[in-house]
Parts: sequence; C-alpha cells; structure tokens
Amino acid sequence: MRYDVVTIFPEYLEPLKLSLLGKAREKGLVDLHLRDLREYTFDRHRTVDDTPYGGGAGMVMKAEPWGLALDEVLAASPLNASEDSTEGAEPVEPAADTRPLLIVPSPAGAVFDQAMAYELAEEKHIVFAPARYEGIDERVLDWAQESFRVMPVSLGDYVLYGGEVAVMAMIEAITRLIPGAMGNPASLEEESHTGGLLEYPVYTKPAVWREREVPEVLLSGNHGAIARWRRDRQIERTLERRPDLLEAYPVEQWDKKDRRFLAERGVHFANPAKAAQKKAKKNPAPQADSAAQAAQPDTAQPDIAQSNTVQPNTVQTQPES
Repeated sequence: MRYDVVTIFPEYLEPLKLSLLGKAREKGLVDLHLRDLREYTFDRHRTVDDTPYGGGAGMVMKAEPWGLALDEVLAASPLNASEDSTEGAEPVEPAADTRPLLIVPSPAGAVFDQAMAYELAEEKHIVFAPARYEGIDERVLDWAQESFRVMPVSLGDYVLYGGEVAVMAMIEAITRLIPGAMGNPASLEEESHTGGLLEYPVYTKPAVWREREVPEVLLSGNHGAIARWRRDRQIERTLERRPDLLEAYPVEQWDKKDRRFLAERGVHFANPAKAAQKKAKKNPAPQADSAAQAAQPDTAQPDIAQSNTVQPNTVQTQPES
C-alpha cells in the first residue's frame, strides 16, 4: 500500500512513522510519502489560500498548488507502473478502474467506519488531501476526477481545524487491516465493529486491584464458559452503548443462547407469521383480500415507543418497568 499525503503541515503527520505503523513501513507493507503543499507555490510568502469568490467568511485553498502537487503524486503512482508493464499485452477481461484513490477529508463526505476501512485496505495507492480554512477550490476536485477516483470522507458529524487528524485516523485504521501489519491477526476478529458488535471488556494481572476482582469465569480455564461470557458481554455492551448496531445485526446470526440473553433484557424477536395474523385481526381487510393479506409477512418497522418485539431483521429494547 502506498500513501501520499499533501498538506501544509507535514510535521503534523510525523507520528505515522512510529509504533506499529512504523514497523509496517519497515516491513515494506506500506510506503508513506508526505508532501508540503507550500513547495508548489511561487511567491515569497508561499501562499496557498485566497479570498472566496462571492464573498463570505474565511479563505479558500488555491487550485494551482493542489494541481501541481497532485500532478507529481500521479506521476509517481505505482499504478502507473503496473499499467506500463501490461501495455501491449492481450486484454483478458475488462480492466478495472486503476486510478489512484483520492480521499478528501470533509464533513460533507461519507462517514468513515470499519467496513470502509476493510474496503480501503484492499487499495494499492491512496492519496489524502486534507484541507484547511474553508476548503479546497471545488475545481480541483472536478479536475482530479480525470485521473483519480475522488472520495470525500468524514470522520463524523463535527468539524475540525483541518483534515490532518482525520488522515491519521484513517491511515491507522486501514493499515492495521493489511495482512502482516498486526502482530496477532486473531486480535482483529473479536474487536469492536468487526462482526457488528462492540468488543467485550478485557482484564490483566493482578487478579485483584484496589479491591476490584477479575470476573471469576476468566480464571476458570473453562474455554467454553469464557467464550460464552465474552459473547454475552459483547451483546450487553452493544445494547447499552450502541443499540443502533444491535438493530442492524443480522437476525440469523443470533443463536438460542443469544436470544435467551436478549430476552432477559427485554429484547424480543417477532414471529413473522404471528405478526401478520395479529395485523389482519386488528385491521380486517375486505373479504376477497383478507386471506392473501394474512399470508403476507408484516414488513413495517416496529413502533419503538409501543412495541417490545422486533421484526425479522431488527432487534428492539423493551423499556424497563
């Protein structure tokens, strides 16, 4: 994986050369290049911004420094080298889009999550364009689409001073998913957001710390019981902290023990056939259509304020009495 980051604060991203990211670079798993946008200016003040057309607050990043920087990034892309090596060869199948991916951190972009990180870990070359001020002249993004796959991405529904923090977060999240970048790949399998649930709580020595004990099951050596305890804690933590993740969890992946655990906490699963019959009794249809309607499953979303059951693809909490 090659990363190029174009920024007015390259020193901001120096921590990317440390820790496991630094080791990934040493192993040759990632190739990181930081470029100072001010190196592509020609005035003595190295100006990268100007006032916005149409007036308004703030400044806008000028187009030409970005154009020159991205020209240089494109020329050095490993994807260009792979294209050259296949030039003249007989095409076997329709070629995939081999343009580098240009990610522009922006609160107006798609929200970055673990699923996106897994997808991006499959890329060969990602270019990041963290903006400052009010953003980059829009013409840069329009022009860049000729040579890059342009993708605005947001870390969440808030605004930062600039995009460098977002770039650091994304590079770290992506790199750790590249094969060989983690010391123990198994640690990826049970962490938060992998598989749809939050991670279970973890403990280490000593067994008692300030009168607080490690859960007894973790000291038992019973691997089956430990696995069940961890699964229950994942469900419990997700229910308490991120019920939205629980609602999106595939219903077919809940086993009997999961369902029993959830039922004890007021979460129930609707039976599609019974739900349809109940709806038919509550809202009787004309005689000719009643049988057909009763046979159809109820696909409407449940009313969270009034129902304590869930439809086939959702789960729902029941208010405590």
